[in-house]
Amino acid sequence: MIGGLPFAFANPVILTALLALPVIWWLLRMTPPRPAAEVFPPLRILASVIKREETPSKSPWWLTLIRMLMAAAVILAIANPVFNPRSNTLASSGPLLLLIDNSWATAPDWERRVEAASALIDDAEARDVAVSIVLTGDRQHDATPGSAPAARTRLAAAAPTPLPADRRSALAALETAFADTAPGSAAFITDGIETGDAQTMQALTELGAADVRVIEADGSQAVAITDTSNESSGMSVTATRLKTDASRSLPLVAYDSRGRAIAEGSVDFAPGEGVAKGTIEAPFELRNDFARVGIEGAATAGATHLLDDGFRRRRVALLSGEARDRSQPLLSPLYYINRALAPYADLVEPRETDLAIAIPELLEQRPSVLIMADIGRLPEETYPLMTKWIENGGTLIRFAGPRLAAAPADDPLVPVTLRQGERALGGALSWAEPQPLADYPANGPFAGMARPTDILVKRQVLAEPTADLVERTWASLADGTPLVTTAARGTGRIILFHVSAEATWSNLPISGDFVEMLRRSVQLSRSGGVTGETQAVKAQALAPYRLLNAEGVLVAETGTARPLEVQPGQEPVATPDNPPGLYGSEDGFTALNLLPRDAELKRIDMTTAGPYTPERLVQAESWSLKPALLTLALLLLLADAIIVLFMGGAFSRIRTARPAAALICLLAGAALLLPPQAFADDSRPGDDRILERLDTTHLAYVVTGEDEVDRLSESGLRGLTNYLTYRTTLEPGAPVGLDIMRDELSIYPIIYWPISATAPMPSPQAVSRIDAYMRAGGTVLFDTRDQFSSLGASSSGTSPNTDRLQAILANLDIPPLEPVPTDHVLTKAFYLLTNFPGRYNGSPLWIEAQLDNREEESNRPARPGDGVTPIMITGNDFAGAWAVDSSGIALLPTVPPDEMQREYSFRSGVNIMMYMLTGNYKADQVHVPALLERLGQ
Repeated sequence: MIGGLPFAFANPVILTALLALPVIWWLLRMTPPRPAAEVFPPLRILASVIKREETPSKSPWWLTLIRMLMAAAVILAIANPVFNPRSNTLASSGPLLLLIDNSWATAPDWERRVEAASALIDDAEARDVAVSIVLTGDRQHDATPGSAPAARTRLAAAAPTPLPADRRSALAALETAFADTAPGSAAFITDGIETGDAQTMQALTELGAADVRVIEADGSQAVAITDTSNESSGMSVTATRLKTDASRSLPLVAYDSRGRAIAEGSVDFAPGEGVAKGTIEAPFELRNDFARVGIEGAATAGATHLLDDGFRRRRVALLSGEARDRSQPLLSPLYYINRALAPYADLVEPRETDLAIAIPELLEQRPSVLIMADIGRLPEETYPLMTKWIENGGTLIRFAGPRLAAAPADDPLVPVTLRQGERALGGALSWAEPQPLADYPANGPFAGMARPTDILVKRQVLAEPTADLVERTWASLADGTPLVTTAARGTGRIILFHVSAEATWSNLPISGDFVEMLRRSVQLSRSGGVTGETQAVKAQALAPYRLLNAEGVLVAETGTARPLEVQPGQEPVATPDNPPGLYGSEDGFTALNLLPRDAELKRIDMTTAGPYTPERLVQAESWSLKPALLTLALLLLLADAIIVLFMGGAFSRIRTARPAAALICLLAGAALLLPPQAFADDSRPGDDRILERLDTTHLAYVVTGEDEVDRLSESGLRGLTNYLTYRTTLEPGAPVGLDIMRDELSIYPIIYWPISATAPMPSPQAVSRIDAYMRAGGTVLFDTRDQFSSLGASSSGTSPNTDRLQAILANLDIPPLEPVPTDHVLTKAFYLLTNFPGRYNGSPLWIEAQLDNREEESNRPARPGDGVTPIMITGNDFAGAWAVDSSGIALLPTVPPDEMQREYSFRSGVNIMMYMLTGNYKADQVHVPALLERLGQ
């Protein structure tokens, strides 16, 4: 120290070198005599021309001063001046004892604690005494005194743990190590929090150290969250702190599973209060996204409260039985479901329309709920996947519709047995008066909801009466028929809404009750694993999945953590074997937090301690001026060198490169560094053929594998193509034969499929592709070509071609069918028709059944929307009537022979194509005058 100031020199003897500065000044000012120069006489004229360089006899005073300062800086640096030098007051009679808390509360200032411990180890090394270091967060303690470098290595490897300090076992290790000898000095670097052992300080002083120091941070800010409760108005958060006389307001932040802050709140402590409650106000839907709650600015395991699967947002997968019509979104079955669930659920939809591909892809995304709107029949290979997913905890919610009404009665994915109506009638019950809803039963999830008075149901699918039907009914109509039914399957559930998901069967989808009913149904689903609120955890050992570190961050490293055993009626507690974190798996987990619900932070008891010296965690830091002085000397040396070079004229000979040459070099280098231009090649086999067919509309037919049938199909579609070109503005290209297993189907508006009982049966994958094509808006015209052969059959008999068609349709999800009504748009799409003959006449043309609107008066008989029927069925052999040779002559006669029948067959083909290309456009009222005029009315 110098005069009591916090300043000292580590090597003060070196300062005597400053006395040599005057000698250095004198040496720098001295200039040796210049040598005499004798000029050669013949060069005397040149000597008078060449300008002499004048060199001063002495260096300038300011250059000398720079050199003097450089010398002084070097001398002072060697003397090593130090500000705030530490005083080594350790006892030299025995080892240094270091007891260090490395609990969760030490994470924010751990580096400062390491610095304080390192300074004490340096003092012990200077006194040449051993060091015994014990950390209270370690699972095993070795208190045997060792060398200072060994203690420094142990300290460097130490880190805070996400657990409270375990001082009892640490003190036991110290008592064993110092049973025969007492430590010279003892230092306790503490977090200031009581851990349940009130005798810590007493046991420390009883070890007999010459001096005891307690090093603690100024005004410990330790705070922890002990409980959260998801209440109706918001999330309640309980926090605890070390009591102080000051009030304190702590900001609360709720994070989602991606670590994004999505809601905020606060908890306020009054003066002298150790426990307080705060609230995070957020909508219920947003609170479903909470993954953890933390105190902003307090990066500790105690200030982070993990939430398990009970708070997670559900993932809901959506499937529809109809093609989405973007021009008419209000008619889409999924429109109202999207609007109802989007605020609080993660909605996923399939990328493929093929259910055989879409369902496995959706289930791979691990949804909690799968919603199917009007899907009657699924591909056979998907039923085992769906059944397994439901039994493992998935929730299937289904909505009725024409397809479900026509589904087989043995469908395993419905909660009750449904009444199957006639396919032509749609299988649904209609009333003259719409039915309202009855009161919700008390045993269902809709209990407590007021009965809506403005919801009316016009159509529904009925359930067969059974003994347990009442128990399975969550909602019903005023006449007692079920509206919502359910059934458990393993650990999962199936829920059925007996009405459609759009507003054609009822106005339920456009009501507020629809949103609440869907929300409550989805909330019943599990996130895929056991939550902390379920009793299932009592029989399971949950493996560590993600653990919390001391800074309050979830990490994947589980270390030596053991599976979590949860006993009935007991709340699990964090231990070294089970540190705080998430236990389970990605499919489901339970949260284990640091402190129990009723925990309260209290200060360590110092009243039972003997004499000790309190110290601050880190005193004023000592620092040396040596690096700064050496840096200054080096800078002065560089400055001196530059000045000498400048005075010697070295810089006058430097020539800069021409700017143009530098620019050329720069541009050439940039050109060499530019990467070559590259293009991605995403072409696939068959793209050239698809591009060739995109230039115009083509009629397509299914290649059956029978040469005669395929030749007749091609000739028939060629004849219809010629007729369309001659009679309409449509000019289709050449007919295309399709391999439905390999070719792209979506570019053709309609596909003609001649049914042959002797042709190979299409594979399930091929049928699934046809189902996806129909679901995406395409139409398949099935022609059994058996009207003539079935004329003599009995009413109960069917032809082989019809049997083959039924086998194909058994694997397709098709809507209810009906013969083309007399007022359907197909009868007036281009020609006015009353029937649709082919080579034969008598078989009706079956299409998708229209909605039953008999209770509503309407002048628009066409089905709502601009969609068209996805399926047509006939037995009249259209291709046989249309088939012509290269000269345009018919290949086959009609039965009976009648050229007008062939003409009407062509007109039927024209109407079908116009209907496929324009939809229900001809159903608009603007065409009524023209139609009446053509009818002569």
